[in-house]
Order: sequence, then structure tokens, then C-alpha cells
Amino acid sequence: MSDAGSRPRLKLGGHLVPGLAAVALFAVFAAVFLQASFGEPAGFAEGASITASIGYAMFNVDTEIISETVVSGEGFVVAFVLIAIVLDVAIDGAVFLAKREEDGSIGGVLTDGGREIRDRLRGGDD
Repeated sequence: MSDAGSRPRLKLGGHLVPGLAAVALFAVFAAVFLQASFGEPAGFAEGASITASIGYAMFNVDTEIISETVVSGEGFVVAFVLIAIVLDVAIDGAVFLAKREEDGSIGGVLTDGGREIRDRLRGGDD
């Protein structure tokens, strides 16, 4: 009895191209990462206040007359505003999904997965 017919066999063909492309891309990323040189880590000055810097940048306050421990906060303001926009969109979406219908009921399609409409179209409950 031979089990030569039950062994797994490698199928060669065009379906291997995406896998080989992924392996090649991984090799390129690994080579770039291993050959990259990183500079010395740099931090903020001793006693620097990031929170105050963001506030000063938001309200366009001249930081030279306030303190020398304030860092440039413009880059932080961009991230702060983007996070605020994303949170605002999330809240608007939650309010939209939770709003009530004109008859006072909660939106049926949003809460029951469309079962009410399906039952009406089929002519009764399943």
C-alpha cells in the first residue's frame, strides 16, 4: 500500500505571485529598517510644559514674553484639532443613529436589523 497519492503537493501557478510579492516587500522593508540609522534621541527642555504650549498656540499668545520653557506647539495643535473633528463626527453619528422616528419610536431598521420591513414584505412573521 502506497500513500504517494495522499501526500500534499505544491501547486505552481499564477496564484503564487501575490505571496511572492508580499515576501519580497517584507524583505525590502527589513533591509531598509536594518540599514537605517537613527539620530540621538532628543527631548524637550527641562520643565517644558506641553499643555501650556498647546494653549498658547491655540490662542496665538506670544510665548517669548511668557516663559522660556514653552516649546513650539503648532504641531500639537494640528493633532489636537484632528482628534476634535474625529470625536465630533463620532458624536454626530451616534446622535443620528439614536434619533427617534416621527411617531416617537426608535428607528426600526437601525435597531432590529431590518426584520420589521422583511416581515411586512413577506406578509407575516417567520
